[in-house]
Amino acid sequence: PFPDWNHRIAKECYRANAGAAILDEAGNVTERVNNYDSLSFNFGPTLLSWMDGHAGELARLLVQADKSSIARCGHGTAMAQAYHHPILPLCSARDKETEVRWGVADFVHRFGRRPEGMWLPETAADLESLDVLAEQGMTFAVLAPRQAKAVRDIGGDWQDVDEHSVDPSRAYRVSLPSGRSIAVF
Repeated sequence: PFPDWNHRIAKECYRANAGAAILDEAGNVTERVNNYDSLSFNFGPTLLSWMDGHAGELARLLVQADKSSIARCGHGTAMAQAYHHPILPLCSARDKETEVRWGVADFVHRFGRRPEGMWLPETAADLESLDVLAEQGMTFAVLAPRQAKAVRDIGGDWQDVDEHSVDPSRAYRVSLPSGRSIAVF
């Protein structure tokens, strides 16, 4: 019944999370909640542009959720994304900077604030890409647990980790060659 995957996913996934049903014991809907108020999310500029023309109410609910989370906890739940969904480590230094700058600019345009963090497409990262994020004001990025090889407490000894032993519930600071740093989750 859908003309394309964007329409189907917008209805069955994205919109469903923007109006999730809370059921009573009999299975009746007692209220609806916007899950995006309480979970970190990112939608890239291309998908958000599509939403503008085909799912405007959904785009509005995403912005509303971000504003609600700021009012409730001081931080927005929305994260930025590099503009064209590129695998940043494969990009030239100039393209990395352009993709991050444009992603930040689109985020500011849509959400009315600067992003605090950025989701890197497929969580692909290298030190140069993380440094570009830090240079553009990002305080954190989201990576995959398999990308961690060793961690340490500040001033402590390095401990080898893998995707099964790294604690994904905490942030880790990555010191960058430029002298900047960024938190990664």
